[in-house]
Amino acid sequence: MIARIFSVIAVSSLFLAAAAAPSGSNTSQCNSGYVACCNTVQEAKSVDKSVSKALSLVKVDVGTLTGYIASNCSPINVLALGSGATCTSQQVCCQNNYYNGLINVGCSPIKVSL
Repeated sequence: MIARIFSVIAVSSLFLAAAAAPSGSNTSQCNSGYVACCNTVQEAKSVDKSVSKALSLVKVDVGTLTGYIASNCSPINVLALGSGATCTSQQVCCQNNYYNGLINVGCSPIKVSL
């Protein structure tokens, strides 16, 4: 009985220590949204006409957007990062996507070690 209690305490302390450990750099985290590999990433305030036109088709007002707008994106499977996931363009964390990744808004560039 005492051995079981000791085991529970030991395992619990390991979980608490892991939860309290610092996480390091936030540059490769995407806490909300999804990680994508995009061919073009532009600041929302200086977006080109073709992207602006595509956003107007889905009734998104470019003037209200902040951050970055990315286009021609494909999702990156974060779970497969160590097993062959590649991105030769810019990795971003985006909040919304339209046309299956053609246009993505609310993006932040991130550093992902692939």
